[in-house]
Amino acid sequence: MDVAGAGCLVGYGVLAWFALQPGEPPLVAFYAVVAWAALLTFALYAVAGRDGESPRFPVLRLIFWAALFRLCGLVGGPFFEDDFHRYLWDGYRFAQDGSPYGVAPEAFFTDPAVPERFRQVLDQINHPELPTIYGPVTELLFLLAHMLRPGSITALQSLLVVADLATIALLLRLAPPRAVLLYAWCPLVVKEIAFTAHPDGLGVCLLVAAIVLARREHLAAAAVVLALAACTKVFAVLLAPFVLVRGRVRHWAVFAAVLALVRLPFVLGGGTEAATLGVFALEWRFNAALFDVFTLALSDRHARVVAGVVFLAFWAWCLVRHWRGSRARDGGVPRGDWIIGALLVLAPVINPWYVIWLLPFAVVHRSAWAWTAAVAVLLAYCTGLNLADLDLAPYALPAWVRPVEFGAIALAWLWDARRVRRKRAMRHAPAPR
Repeated sequence: MDVAGAGCLVGYGVLAWFALQPGEPPLVAFYAVVAWAALLTFALYAVAGRDGESPRFPVLRLIFWAALFRLCGLVGGPFFEDDFHRYLWDGYRFAQDGSPYGVAPEAFFTDPAVPERFRQVLDQINHPELPTIYGPVTELLFLLAHMLRPGSITALQSLLVVADLATIALLLRLAPPRAVLLYAWCPLVVKEIAFTAHPDGLGVCLLVAAIVLARREHLAAAAVVLALAACTKVFAVLLAPFVLVRGRVRHWAVFAAVLALVRLPFVLGGGTEAATLGVFALEWRFNAALFDVFTLALSDRHARVVAGVVFLAFWAWCLVRHWRGSRARDGGVPRGDWIIGALLVLAPVINPWYVIWLLPFAVVHRSAWAWTAAVAVLLAYCTGLNLADLDLAPYALPAWVRPVEFGAIALAWLWDARRVRRKRAMRHAPAPR
């Protein structure tokens, strides 16, 4: 383990060094580090074999190396992304005005009261014509980071690293250490949470905590934490009926009450993230998979409706399956990998950090396709902007990216399907006489 950990650390150290240089890291260097870290992690997972299922697996060293990888992210800082300017601005607005909602950043372009530090932040926000899209718990995170150190992305990164390490500790209560290794050392998780400070890491942590609490029959506490996860990002709402499948009316009442209490102050203050979420759902499009297949025969708007209907049908099937007792076979952990995976495959937008939401479930329900997706989705950074390709729009992808990205995931899914069929055949084979 230590050899693999040291090898990954060298890779992330190199990436941190590139991140500190002017401009963005070279894509070749980035993908070399991703491939190197993924290879070492998957090799360690394979070599650990059955030993990784036992208590003797070196859990403390697993966490030690995972923490060092994330420390590289703190040192290096964000790259290939500018969303963090919005995080810093929202924290400032929240502290100044009591709410980050309701007013788009462009309204402050000529405001002389904005300090110089935040004027620089304001000038780099993408889509400044839109108010913020982030949920209230995420905004509270931005506020806390602002209170720790105004205008510092490192403060936010530090909070998210703590949340991510907590996710690893929680996953160790759900799965063997060998399986948790895949998440703890995953290049996608290290890049998107530790380096780039995407707040999805907080939502994932809260969701996993809710699952752990529900499995221990602490359903009221699970309902509270699940509501906080849903107020971080709407993805968590999709898992609520699965996590609270054994809950009574009072547990659902707790869930609804926490949702209302968290959101009510912002609603009364005149703004939420709903309007910008609507714009996102109806207009944005990037790195789509099946959605773009639908648009070959349908208009963009009709394709969104069809994708939504297909997803809801699949979600309902998963819910019925879960209610019928499959939770007894999977240890009470729902197939969140299927649900979030289906959502992303059908969505008009697949950003790399969205995949983090399905990875904790892939720790429990191990599959090749989920961890292939965790690597392949990073090809979405091959945009015209990062390639410095003047023939491409800034956020357009070359023609080869999506066939490679989704082709690799599809092949891994077929391999998983074949493996499952073999296991079932062996289970139902007649015993030798």
